[in-house]
Amino acid sequence: MREITVEVWGDLACFTAPWSKVERLSYPFPTPSAARGILSAIYSKPMEFYWQIRRIEVLRPIRYLSFKRNEVKSTVSTKPIYTDEDRTQRQTVALKDVRYRITASIIPRSEFRSKETALYEQALRRIRGGKCFMQPALGLREFAAYFELYDPEIHTDEPIGADMDAGLIVYDIFDLDDYKKDQPMLTLFHAEMKQGVIEVPEWHSAEVRRGGQPC
Repeated sequence: MREITVEVWGDLACFTAPWSKVERLSYPFPTPSAARGILSAIYSKPMEFYWQIRRIEVLRPIRYLSFKRNEVKSTVSTKPIYTDEDRTQRQTVALKDVRYRITASIIPRSEFRSKETALYEQALRRIRGGKCFMQPALGLREFAAYFELYDPEIHTDEPIGADMDAGLIVYDIFDLDDYKKDQPMLTLFHAEMKQGVIEVPEWHSAEVRRGGQPC
């Protein structure tokens, strides 16, 4: 199966664990969902394909930065929000000076009738040209992600030589088989970093835990 590898980097990143929604605490590396979001910001045709993340390589040491931010307590609604009355300070534990190498494949949907090669060619053109539908982000919208197509002659960084068992982390928050489904569907997988590399199972793999499955 064909693969595309992209290097992404930024000053800050926060891949928030769902159990730390209020006081944000980042996972030590991107979730497959966050990596897919970065690639989808560059090139996305939900009716035709989805991105299958294959591998995430951590290229910089994992370092944390703690700070407080002003946030509003209310969720989005049709009523106006008065920030002076609704503002609160919340703690964020983010990652700093990050760089990752993301490898992914394009998985056409069953109703896709054109050539798969055309999807790869268009994706590569957009990545090489620095084009995106929206600015990719490293977990939070204000943490911008910069990207380049991986070239082994130019990008010589090696994954960090570290192992880590991160336990169950978020795989995705949507049903990748049904792009029309509005309701979130949380899936998890057991993430292990070996010498800086996280191998990501396929969406239909038994390693991906869905609701109702035992942990």
